[in-house]
Amino acid sequence: MWTLAGQGCWRRSALAAWATRAARRGLPGPRPAPTRGTAAESKTPDRSYSSADRKEKIDMSRFPVENTRNFSIIAHVDHGKSTLADRLLELTGAIDKTKNNKQVLDKLQVERERGITVKAQTASLFYDYEGKQYLLNLIDTPGHVDFSYEVSRSLSACQGVLLVVDANEGIQAQTVANFFLAFEAQLSVIPVINKIDLKNADPERVEKQIEKVFDIPSDECIKISAKLGTNVESVLQAVIKRIPPPKVHRKNPLRALVFDSTFDQYRGVIANVALFDGVVSKGDKIVSAHTQKTYEVNEVGVLNPNEQPTHKLYAGQVGYLIAGMKDVTEAQIGDTLYLHKQPVEPLPGFKSAKPMVFAGMYPIDQSEYNNLKSAIEKLTLNDSSVTVHRDSSLALGAGWRLGFLGLLHMEVFNQRLEQEYNASVILTTPTVPYKAVLSSAKLIKEYREKEITIINPAQFPDKSKVTEYLEPIVLGTIITPDEYTGKIMMLCQARRAVQKNMMYIDQNRIMLKYLFPLNEIVVDFYDSLKSLSSGYASFDYEDAGYQTAELVKMDILLNGNIVEELVTVVHKDKAYSAGKAICERLKDSLPRQLFEIAIQAALGSKIIARETVKAYRKNVLAKCYGGDITRKMKLLKRQAEGKKKLRKVGNVEVPKDAFIKVLKTQSDK
Repeated sequence: MWTLAGQGCWRRSALAAWATRAARRGLPGPRPAPTRGTAAESKTPDRSYSSADRKEKIDMSRFPVENTRNFSIIAHVDHGKSTLADRLLELTGAIDKTKNNKQVLDKLQVERERGITVKAQTASLFYDYEGKQYLLNLIDTPGHVDFSYEVSRSLSACQGVLLVVDANEGIQAQTVANFFLAFEAQLSVIPVINKIDLKNADPERVEKQIEKVFDIPSDECIKISAKLGTNVESVLQAVIKRIPPPKVHRKNPLRALVFDSTFDQYRGVIANVALFDGVVSKGDKIVSAHTQKTYEVNEVGVLNPNEQPTHKLYAGQVGYLIAGMKDVTEAQIGDTLYLHKQPVEPLPGFKSAKPMVFAGMYPIDQSEYNNLKSAIEKLTLNDSSVTVHRDSSLALGAGWRLGFLGLLHMEVFNQRLEQEYNASVILTTPTVPYKAVLSSAKLIKEYREKEITIINPAQFPDKSKVTEYLEPIVLGTIITPDEYTGKIMMLCQARRAVQKNMMYIDQNRIMLKYLFPLNEIVVDFYDSLKSLSSGYASFDYEDAGYQTAELVKMDILLNGNIVEELVTVVHKDKAYSAGKAICERLKDSLPRQLFEIAIQAALGSKIIARETVKAYRKNVLAKCYGGDITRKMKLLKRQAEGKKKLRKVGNVEVPKDAFIKVLKTQSDK
């Protein structure tokens, strides 16, 4: 029988054998167990193998405020933001120089697959210049219009921006939009002309465009090639010379702005913070201004570009903070953190993002509802511009109505759900938020307001209940070579747009401004614009309020039954063409059955379009060689009766990819 003493002897001999084997191989042996009564046993458990202590901690007090610069990289899609960020990381020694350094800050799988930046990423760079060591906090931002909320949030933590423009393409629509975001935030702007190594590059033409559109002198532009690393060092020097240090006070009580956050299943919420006042260190008790909950700081550090723990973070610096926030709702983006018993005035935070597109999201199987709910909560913590409302459908069960900033934003969110959380979902047709002005006092009392917002087309009120309908409009900016102007103007007129402005930005490029109804551009306008202009035109839009419109609710029926998920709101003039297009697309995407399927588009009780999916049909006359015609007619009649009976009892199931296929109003043929 084994005694406790025997167990102790066995354990000591096993440890001795392990130590001998480790010594032979040159490996570290086992750690000695703490003896009874030592500090190691009485205090916290031994954490010498944890990730926080394995790395050498950086002393952030070496960087005074005057040696700190916080800047962001902004540009149109594919103008070289991520490539420039890679070169800056290499120059400052944050990453090794290898050929594999491509899109280092684009960490998401969806970003690498699509070649676009979706999430703003932070990196702290250490750079020696004229005998001083500087701390440069870089934020790489997305370029697509759907992710402009990420850009505006990132700019709140900066004092200056690098405005990157392609030497070949010149100024594009999103370049203009991002410049004005930085201009409104009163940030220093350093124009950087990238891709000067391209054969068709014309940096002098781009300089003149920048001077004309943004009123920035051409001698302030820095010409570089981020791919080859040409002249990139001068960008870092310009950041130090032209961007002011942050205006902060380290002696004041702590004030930290949460401008981004991610969720780690082992450590809880990791908050990205910009410190405006004071100091924060491990062990501090902090309070959230939003929830009024108190937390103890477990770890602080900087991203370089991976997590690098530090002893403290000081005002003017950007880093991350882990404080044991277990629930995703606790870390609100735009929240202010301050020290316990030292309350401060909260920072202004961020204007909430205005969703431009709404879509229903449902689990494929209702048993997956809770898993999907948890995945959506974690992903909306990481992407706070998505709004979530509970919703339910007769056909699809319980789900949510999600608001996105655009169609690409919706696609990326769906892709991230599948890749990061292994969640498969059904997405319904995207719609825009409409408003209706109610007519009767009884209805106003019921809804508690005169003007209601409709985000689900199935809840669109009848014309008898309202005095007028309102639809959202946006101010769109199109920049294009002048040879495509005529075609683009015709496209805009077909989409009910009203021209507001037209301006030449150089000899052969033109900037057009139009007021568009949002539902006309949200699905496939960008695709049409690109195909008309051979890919040269660029497009950006901003919210411009609501206008009165003649709107109608269009139902889609399958064999006489309304498919609630495909109900849409359309302009009266476009109802017929929209209904016909949806019916045609459904016909192509619905699988054939043993019975005929009638696909109809209806306005109230009036059918405006119809398509028919023919039934699979067995050749019942195959065995009749010649013979009496009445025998053949009898067989065909019996088959027709069978099909009719099947049609009454048969259910038409709409596959989930059919919902996506009916989105685009323009045919692929």
